[in-house]
Amino acid sequence: MIKVKNLYHSYSNDENYAVNDVSFEVEEGEIFGFLGPSGAGKSTTQNILTGLLQLQKGEVEVAGYDVKHIKNKMFNKIGMSFEQSNVYNKMSGLENLEFYRKLFDVETRNPMDLIKMVGLDGKENIKAGKYSKGMKHRLTFARSMINNPEIWFLDEPTTGLDPSIASEIKDIIKQENKKGVTIFLTTHNMYIADELCNRVAFIVDGKVRLIDSPKELKLKYGEKLVEVEYFNKGELIKENFSTVVEEEKNKLIEVIKHNDIQTMHTKEATLEEIFIKVTGRGLV
Repeated sequence: MIKVKNLYHSYSNDENYAVNDVSFEVEEGEIFGFLGPSGAGKSTTQNILTGLLQLQKGEVEVAGYDVKHIKNKMFNKIGMSFEQSNVYNKMSGLENLEFYRKLFDVETRNPMDLIKMVGLDGKENIKAGKYSKGMKHRLTFARSMINNPEIWFLDEPTTGLDPSIASEIKDIIKQENKKGVTIFLTTHNMYIADELCNRVAFIVDGKVRLIDSPKELKLKYGEKLVEVEYFNKGELIKENFSTVVEEEKNKLIEVIKHNDIQTMHTKEATLEEIFIKVTGRGLV
């Protein structure tokens, strides 16, 4: 459904690349997570895939269309939920969806059904400008489904939402995926990626460092970590050590020799911990 080969993009039209030789494929029906900190190249890549940025260098195919020569029909097949909501503030929530559905040449969903799905029923006739940030985010999310997209681009879909609403949004994503919708999820939230994604790509400084399933990543890294709590000069310290990296094994031995150990147990690494270990970078 998505094929990217040797993708580059520079905002300064030189060799200072925001996206640097990125290649990956997204299979039909999978949820593919594109994970990295702010400024890593996630949004740039997504904007190229959705036609918001012009392709400079590389090969990109989305839903069978070459994005170098985008055709309007491609937009009938894709949906996009932006992290920053871009609704029409002078229109009501319902009017926003009614207007947007007219832009497509395919059968669209009932706007009120989508309003109810995201928990905005009873507020559909209120002008969107009076919505809270979270309500606008839900409206943007609902709008992205109106054309029954085959490929659904989700940019931080649970940002700014309370836990209850975020859980409902994740359930909707799972339901749509079960119907066969292919999902490209851009996020720095490793927990939602772990819960939803079939595979994830780690991107840092414009380069993809790793692509694999959360399960395989945990099998590879999770059983080889030891979490230790110990006192050092009266301070309680908690650290994780790899049992396969020689330097960290030696450090663990030294910690055990010279400190008062409180707890020590093996643990399954989180995606965030794996990301940091693989890339050497945090998610901020």
